[in-house]
Amino acid sequence: MNLDLHKLDHLIAVAEEGSLTRAAARLHLSQQALSTSIRVLEREVGVPLLERGSTGITLLPAGQALVEDARVLHAMARSALQRARRTGRGEPEILRIGHTHAITGEEIITLLSLVTETHPGLVLEVHQRYPHELASALLAGDLDIGLCRGIAPAHGLARATLGHQRLHIAVSADHHLATRTTVALTELADETLMVWGHPGRSGYTDLLIDHCRRAGFEPRTVRTDRQGTPPVTAVIGTDRIAFVTAPPGPAAGGKAHILTLEPPTHVPLHALYLPQATSPGRDTFLSSASF
Repeated sequence: MNLDLHKLDHLIAVAEEGSLTRAAARLHLSQQALSTSIRVLEREVGVPLLERGSTGITLLPAGQALVEDARVLHAMARSALQRARRTGRGEPEILRIGHTHAITGEEIITLLSLVTETHPGLVLEVHQRYPHELASALLAGDLDIGLCRGIAPAHGLARATLGHQRLHIAVSADHHLATRTTVALTELADETLMVWGHPGRSGYTDLLIDHCRRAGFEPRTVRTDRQGTPPVTAVIGTDRIAFVTAPPGPAAGGKAHILTLEPPTHVPLHALYLPQATSPGRDTFLSSASF
């Protein structure tokens, strides 16, 4: 049996919209045509995929499984199409790298220099993304690699650890700790820790909180309203602290200060990618970009 990618598109739209009406409008189809397409797909698969109720449509377990794999199939198809076009046009390979705000510019530059040393002809594009956007961009074929910390790979994606960086503490220049050069992790028990993700819903936030718990205290956290800003600059003008991987010393033109955290505490740098897609540039990156 051959799966029709168009019918899978229809199923994904219905699953995401939760309504045939909204999905049909999104796909520019009539509701009848969309309903027929879904029923044909169910006959081809051989099991029900959707539960149709008075309050809307929900995925059955078989439908959920097919949607998850369908997103991966679409990503592979788009990747194959883009690679064929570049090859046919004689264009250089482009490696599109996304990264969250938890990855510093210095870390990006270091990784890129390692790659260009071994693959000088590779064209590199770097895009900053929010954590929740990485998986979607990878599965949409818009990115080849997603750099992050602590994000669990979505269905169909793989995760590699490129290395570990040492954590430090960033504070505003007028913070009471700003005159210090070092601070012990246990001294932070009474401080307010600024985080970017919700505890319990962000792998990196949970990882940072776990470091505090292992030091013997439950940190007081607050999610910053400065989403999209680097941790070093987000603490400016506040009485909060933030874990950072930037080097110790003055930062942000002297408006922030970074203290050495003792004992040495490290966090991973992860790369998310679609392993089924063919990408020599990605393979070069994964094999050469490591700390």
